[in-house]
Amino acid sequence: MLLLPADRRGLRDRFAAEGYVPLPGLVPPDRLVPLRREIRRLESMAAHQDRGALRPMTTLGGRLIAEESELIPRVYHDPSLIELVRAVSALEAVPVADPPERHVIDILHRHDDAHGEHTHGHPLALVVFSEAPGSARDGGLLQYGPRGTDPRSADEVARRAHHRPGDAYLLRSDTTGHQVTALRRPGLRRVALNFAYTTPDRQPAAR
Repeated sequence: MLLLPADRRGLRDRFAAEGYVPLPGLVPPDRLVPLRREIRRLESMAAHQDRGALRPMTTLGGRLIAEESELIPRVYHDPSLIELVRAVSALEAVPVADPPERHVIDILHRHDDAHGEHTHGHPLALVVFSEAPGSARDGGLLQYGPRGTDPRSADEVARRAHHRPGDAYLLRSDTTGHQVTALRRPGLRRVALNFAYTTPDRQPAAR
């Protein structure tokens, strides 16, 4: 299903330096169709968070995904995908033991929807885009602080990345602060599937 990059060494070097590496075109267009269809089906079960929240957007939680989807968990456990995460991160990445903690889908679909600055409890996040604004000018950009710097810092420190549908990125999510900039006009959608991976020494018990 996935179009895996061959240059693992170059990706590993950038990941080590920045805590972030892009994986353009990880999901080919023909494989993106069923994934997008599945996310749209799950989206009908979710609720949008209020504008005043730190993360004004629609979130599909891990429990909903674990209980209602077969496709997404299958992609999450793809051995070739896990091998890629290990090769790029230089960590012994393993699936998270607790199914609801493995994956979440964040959907920005209203003007000014955003995702505030945060880190994750698990060390690795592989984020896959099923939908994204066509231009960086439309917002919905990942903004991250390389090597632990604050992603809210001035532009010369923080970095921004625009991704297209089918793209992905790997993030050292426990130490690399990151946020998503607001959508700048109505009619845009940014839909990101977040896969969390951990290491054996940081594996929480399944509930």
